[in-house]
Amino acid sequence: MTVAVKDYLQVVKELNDWFALDVIKRDKEGGVAKTQKDAIREAGLLHLLTPKEYGGAGEKWSTVLRLVREFAKVDPSVAHLYGYHFLQLVAPHMSSSKEQKAFYYSESVKNNWFWGNAFNPLERKLIASKDGDRLILNGSKTFSTGSQDADVLLVSWVTEVGEANVTDTVSGAAVIPLPRKGVTVHHNWDGIGQRQTESGSVTFDNVAVELHEQLDYVYENKSHFSKLSAVLSQIILANVFAGIAEGAITSARDYTKYKSRPWIQSNVQEASEDPYILHSYGEFYIKLQAAISLVEKANEKVDSIWHKDHQLTENERGNCALLTSSANAFAGELALEVSNGIFAVMGARSATTSNGFDRFWRNARTHTLHNPVSYKKKNIGNWFLNGAYPKPGAYS
Repeated sequence: MTVAVKDYLQVVKELNDWFALDVIKRDKEGGVAKTQKDAIREAGLLHLLTPKEYGGAGEKWSTVLRLVREFAKVDPSVAHLYGYHFLQLVAPHMSSSKEQKAFYYSESVKNNWFWGNAFNPLERKLIASKDGDRLILNGSKTFSTGSQDADVLLVSWVTEVGEANVTDTVSGAAVIPLPRKGVTVHHNWDGIGQRQTESGSVTFDNVAVELHEQLDYVYENKSHFSKLSAVLSQIILANVFAGIAEGAITSARDYTKYKSRPWIQSNVQEASEDPYILHSYGEFYIKLQAAISLVEKANEKVDSIWHKDHQLTENERGNCALLTSSANAFAGELALEVSNGIFAVMGARSATTSNGFDRFWRNARTHTLHNPVSYKKKNIGNWFLNGAYPKPGAYS
């Protein structure tokens, strides 16, 4: 049976109505969005990208990304977890053999896996040593999004300790089911925003990784398709940022209409008649439409290259990277601008912890720091001026 995109969207909107009931409370508490993730599991939304021959829905990336944006209007943590589930899910498809691609797609559907990661390529403290066909992992990973309530973890390692933030290459990767002896997922994520993304640390104490769990990396760095991880990460987060911006504007609109008081010098009866407030909302809306248009154009570009699989060319990958980076940069900056600017159109009484409007800015600020916009702009400018595509890596 074919399910229309609008039907998936309706499911997410219904989930959002429920998630919204305690989103401010959960933002303050942090922790794990276990109930929300279970609802997504039960709704059958984890297998949209999986090809039909492996039991999935065979949907396009643009379908998944539209749902990410919808989740982000209400709960950007859930949106992040949902989008990054697919980022981990497709890793064997991009880098490994057809056999591993088929195995992990099929097993994920069969077991309804929600994927998490301990992959951070900039963290050089997880070390692998040989033990026959097995590998033994010792060390740690940080920024392990989705790890606390994951069914499986995508894990990367190096073979010797290195200095962080020097290189983004890894020695290998594996898919490890949880729980696993020696793996400790720590409840230590303390970001000012994205409070329920489970992005704390994971430690490994003599963790055995069997040969069949290790990604064989048949295609790793041998095809341009295998180098799409950063492109996918950026477009997922571009949709999160656009969703944050839209959620902030919509929430502020309702407050302004029904709770804001007109300023004493405005000479109007309602705050919603104040010309300066109207001007600000008009500006917000115009920029939001531009962001959504750019993000959706980038979503469609990802669709157009994904089906090329390992036949993807360097130019096709490069052009897509430019567009997804542009969408990410623009939507991220808009999310920051709008989430700060909404207070001026709502008034002093809006700036309370009970209202929770600050969560929009905190969520945007937290994640826009993880892949600095200045370097995206530098890469895009280098292409525009010198014709050089961004160098494929973990962040470009």
